[in-house]
Amino acid sequence: MKRVIGFHYTLTDKAGTVLDSSVGDEPLYFLENSQQIIPGLEKVISLMNVGDKRKVEVKAADAYGDINPELVVKVKKTQFPPDADLQVGDQFQVNNDAHSPVFTIMAVETDEVTVDGNHPMAGKDLFFDVEIVGQRPATEEEMSHGHAHGSHGHDGHH
Repeated sequence: MKRVIGFHYTLTDKAGTVLDSSVGDEPLYFLENSQQIIPGLEKVISLMNVGDKRKVEVKAADAYGDINPELVVKVKKTQFPPDADLQVGDQFQVNNDAHSPVFTIMAVETDEVTVDGNHPMAGKDLFFDVEIVGQRPATEEEMSHGHAHGSHGHDGHH
């Protein structure tokens, strides 16, 4: 039986800089074994109980993977809208599909733009502070949809 597990987290990098946190917001609920959270984190969380707190170090390979140099490409500036204000660090998706990769602009030259399609956290070891706040069996509906429906099993998307 799959479970839905809810947890609060603070994500930091090696230097201790906070990259993301759910504290002060809703905890994150996920359905076990549904690729909703990175594998290295899920492995540890699935062994924890409600009320447990742990620091979890997730190596890049178990998080967003290593950097793939083939995803760093140069594109002609003419590929962008003529009025686009291209800034290093800007992120964009090639189309409006939520699953298409996010590209980050790495360099802007006269007629070329270097973009990186790697996940912004690829190649990084991640450090999580987690606290388990809830755990329950998944509902039939959640298992058929392949994701959790919030803390009480209600479907939040209509």
